[in-house]
Amino acid sequence: MLTTENPRPPFPPFDAETAAQKVRMAEDAWNTRNPERVSLAYTPDSVWRNRAEFLSGREAIVQFLTRKWNKELDYRLIKELWAYHGDRIAVRFAYEWHDDAGHWFRSYGNENWEFDKHGFMQRRIASINDFPIQESDRKYHWPLGRRPDDHASLTELGL
Repeated sequence: MLTTENPRPPFPPFDAETAAQKVRMAEDAWNTRNPERVSLAYTPDSVWRNRAEFLSGREAIVQFLTRKWNKELDYRLIKELWAYHGDRIAVRFAYEWHDDAGHWFRSYGNENWEFDKHGFMQRRIASINDFPIQESDRKYHWPLGRRPDDHASLTELGL
């Protein structure tokens, strides 16, 4: 879908630097836990598969993320570039969160992204597994929001 919105650099085709930049931008946006802000990185008709849920369009993305962050409390995410080619980026990630009963989890996953020429993500395919952890096993302790630049990466954390 053609959009009249401001483009979202960097644009495909990606190189190592621009792909890593796109990954960090996505991580930063998701760590705001602001569904409306996050949804603006996607085309108006973006298609998603998240686990076993299929959705399309920004309104569906906002609804999905609102449900997600109402369940996944104190959410903190780290994404890492896995591969890139042309208009596609593959990412691995892990995030920590707890439910309303105080049970902590680390969720591990992989995402495949496809972008339009304006830098908007038009397709997102995510596979995710949740692993229960003790609060004492948490590795993400920064204040809610953007991960500090000097915080360890997934690789450095052994994840």
